[in-house]
Amino acid sequence: METKKIGIFDSGIGGVTVLKEIIKLLPNEDYIFYSDSINNPYGDKEDKEILEICDKITKELLEKNCKCIVIACNTASAKAAKFIREKYKEVPIFAIEPAYKMVHDFAYNKSTLVMATKGTIESEKFNILYKKYDNHQTYLLPCIGLADIIEKNEKEKIDEYLEKNLTQYRGKVGNVVLGCTHYPLIKEQIQNILGDVKFFYGATSLAEYLKEKLGEKNLLENNTGKIEFIDSQHLLIKEERFFNILNS
Repeated sequence: METKKIGIFDSGIGGVTVLKEIIKLLPNEDYIFYSDSINNPYGDKEDKEILEICDKITKELLEKNCKCIVIACNTASAKAAKFIREKYKEVPIFAIEPAYKMVHDFAYNKSTLVMATKGTIESEKFNILYKKYDNHQTYLLPCIGLADIIEKNEKEKIDEYLEKNLTQYRGKVGNVVLGCTHYPLIKEQIQNILGDVKFFYGATSLAEYLKEKLGEKNLLENNTGKIEFIDSQHLLIKEERFFNILNS
């Protein structure tokens, strides 16, 4: 009998930062990770297209015997999580959240920079969160194109981008919310520009919530810890990078 798996998808390689946190808490589950290189990045796409993409991927993962779905992309979470939950009511759907509430809980009195895609920052879901927990010392930075150059692993372009877009915040912020799953991959480069800042990122909270809810639904399993990687362009170089990040 085929084992049930946890299905995770992202617009690209960034979602591996979420998977790493989940594996720490659930090392014996089996996983399928779907990297959607064909449609990367999601941040500048229209809502209708994002819904169609996420629906297609969710359906494919469920056909591969996934017991739940993790949306490991902030833009997809903000734009499509509600739709996916309503369409697949019988399936537990978990979605990454920008960690802005964590600033409210743990560092409310410090100035904060939210780095996210344009799609996330403009989304209704994020704006509800932002208005509720605004510490009135927050800068919102739509990082147009950043996820794409991280996906392509273009280190020099990443440094140039950060130098151009972050220098103005050096010495002004103590908190940085990483509102895209790609951004934790470049924390060191961000810190090189901004100095000693505290990062907030939603993956740990998502992993804890996933474990809790799967336990409540008696869906936790003791499997082999197998991880299957799927890339929508079937790029072997993406698979190699995926496992390198996972094992770093």
